[in-house]
Amino acid sequence: MRLLAFETATRRLSVALWQDGELIERSGEVANGGSERVLPWAGELLAEAGVVLAQVDGVAFGAGPGGFTGLRLACGVAQGLAWGLDIPVVPVSTLEALALASGQDRVWTCLDARMNEIYSAAYQVAGEVVIELMAPTCVVPSAAPVPVQGGMWGAGDGFDVHGQQLRVRKSDLAGVCPDVYPTAAAVLRLAAPRFGAGRGLAAAAAQPIYVRDKVALTTAERLARGGAR
Repeated sequence: MRLLAFETATRRLSVALWQDGELIERSGEVANGGSERVLPWAGELLAEAGVVLAQVDGVAFGAGPGGFTGLRLACGVAQGLAWGLDIPVVPVSTLEALALASGQDRVWTCLDARMNEIYSAAYQVAGEVVIELMAPTCVVPSAAPVPVQGGMWGAGDGFDVHGQQLRVRKSDLAGVCPDVYPTAAAVLRLAAPRFGAGRGLAAAAAQPIYVRDKVALTTAERLARGGAR
C-alpha cells in the first residue's frame, strides 16, 4: 500500500509517503503560504521511492484544527489528487497527529490559534492508537478545559505562546514539549489502518475540521482579550 499525506495546519509544513510500512518525509517552516512547496516535495518523495503518482493508493491530510489557509491547502491538494487518481482520502485530526508526534503516552495538545486563543484537546497514546480523552476546543488560555488525568505532557506551540497561563491551569504537568508540531508522518501512521480497513472517503466528502468558525475579531473583542486596537 502506498499513501501520501499532507500536513500544513501550522507554520511547519510536511509531506510524507508511506510504502508498505516504510515512511519518508519532507518538511520545512514556512511563515505564510506553502502551496509552492508541498507538491514538489511529494514529487521528490515519489522519485526517492521509485514510484509514480499513479501508483499511490490513497491520500491523507491533517484536517485541523489549525490555520485556516493551511487547512484549506492540505484539504484542497488531497482532494485534487484523490479526484484525479480516483483513490480514497482520509482526514486526520491535527491534534491527534500532534499527540502521536510528541512521543508521550498522555498528551495535552495545545496549538496557538492566534486571537489570544488556543486549540486544545487531550489524548492517550498507546502505540499507534490515539484515544481522545478531551474533545478539541478553541478557547482563551485562561479558560481552557484541563485534563483530569495525571502524568500529562503538554505538547504544541500553544505552550510556547501561552505557557504560563496553561501551567497555572494545570500545575501537575509531567513536562512540556512546545517545539513539537503535527507531522505528515504522524498523519500517515494514523491514516494507514483506516485505509486498510476501507474507511477512506470519496474526495468530495473530505472537509477540514475548523473547530473555530470566526477568523477575525472586532476591535471591542480584541480589547476584551487584551489585544491591541
